[in-house]
Amino acid sequence: MNERRATVFAPATPPGRSALGVLRISGPAAAPAAEQLAGRVPEPRRATVAELRDPASGALLDRALLLFFPAPSSSTGEDVLEIQHHGGAAVARSLVEALGAMPELRPAEPGEFSRRAFLAGKLDLTAAEGLADLIDATSAAQARAALRQMDGALGALYVDWRERLLRALALLEAEIDFAAEEEVPDRLWAFVEPDLAALAADLRRHLDDGRRGERLRRGIAIAVIGAPNVGKSSLVNAIARRDVAIVTPFAGTTRDVIEVALDLDSLPVTLLDTAGLRDSDDPIELQGIARAKARAASADLRLLVVDDPADLPEAEGNDPTTLRVLNKLDLCRRHDLLPGVIGVSATTGEGLDGLLAAVAAVARDLLPGTDEVLLTRARHRTALHDAQNALERALALGVAGDLGLLAEEVRLAGRALGRITGAFGVEDILDRVFSEFCIGK
Repeated sequence: MNERRATVFAPATPPGRSALGVLRISGPAAAPAAEQLAGRVPEPRRATVAELRDPASGALLDRALLLFFPAPSSSTGEDVLEIQHHGGAAVARSLVEALGAMPELRPAEPGEFSRRAFLAGKLDLTAAEGLADLIDATSAAQARAALRQMDGALGALYVDWRERLLRALALLEAEIDFAAEEEVPDRLWAFVEPDLAALAADLRRHLDDGRRGERLRRGIAIAVIGAPNVGKSSLVNAIARRDVAIVTPFAGTTRDVIEVALDLDSLPVTLLDTAGLRDSDDPIELQGIARAKARAASADLRLLVVDDPADLPEAEGNDPTTLRVLNKLDLCRRHDLLPGVIGVSATTGEGLDGLLAAVAAVARDLLPGTDEVLLTRARHRTALHDAQNALERALALGVAGDLGLLAEEVRLAGRALGRITGAFGVEDILDRVFSEFCIGK
């Protein structure tokens, strides 16, 4: 059987005990599978309750809700059968075993449903990646951005840019092929150059985004740094509202970087608890300190924690990405806080709201606005750089350049943009894109 036409199935809900579970089947054998399980094919797009029986033994497996979507009006463009069954592990397992015993069906691979939707023209690659990001989103901001991408905001921008390139290419090739014809203006490059120059400027602005979209997708990295025993791990636990880091009175307890993913005021944040910074003869602790310094250097925001105002360093210029934090405020009330220093007590919780508000304010400045069309993946950035470079080469050739070379550079720019949305030349990247999906999507 042609693999492209093979019928696949997979659970669309995670394993475990739940009220409901969902199994999805996509392909030409979806309707026959319904007949074998339920004795009939449900009316299209009408929820139908049916008894499901094992085709081999006739044993009752479940009473479930069936939904049938015939091709091409389905999420994958193929016949799709959705089984909404009771969520017990035994029911799910028996249904999977019954489907697996049907020779015309096979288990789906990661992302195969979405890949089939792409191949059927139901979505482009940017929308598929938006769907993957929506599944992985841990904050409201990430979910909003993923929904915009899934709805086509990013793909529409790149399609528009590619259409502008194709129009320019058509004019250049018209001059190459029909220059002798009277109806073709001479030196059409003079007509297309302004639009290509404007498009190159659009690409530059889109790429010069400070990687805010990629930062939103992965989350703001916040490194908590400072000397041993200043309360870094206690502060991390207080912010996370659970015990994620070991706290002891002994210096050097934290040896490695501990990461905690949080939703801070609807913003994605990864909190990094690091080893205390000090001189040490312990080779293991030294590795932890080296990792702490490296992660602090690459973090988007740093919380420099001390427990004695005398240990606070002078603020270095106007660096908004390093917040100075005085911990153990409950033990040092006699000291006045210096300007720009945030006082907290990880033990009592005093000052935590102010610290979190300050962190959220900095995080918002590092993330894109809600209406921006976001560049979220390295794959997109590479293709956009290729398109920009091709355009720059074409513009450098200028009106006196060889028309064949000009047209080829414009064609290369269009192909680079086409790789992002999947317009052409994408077979080599499909496996990489869809392998990141979960089974059943």
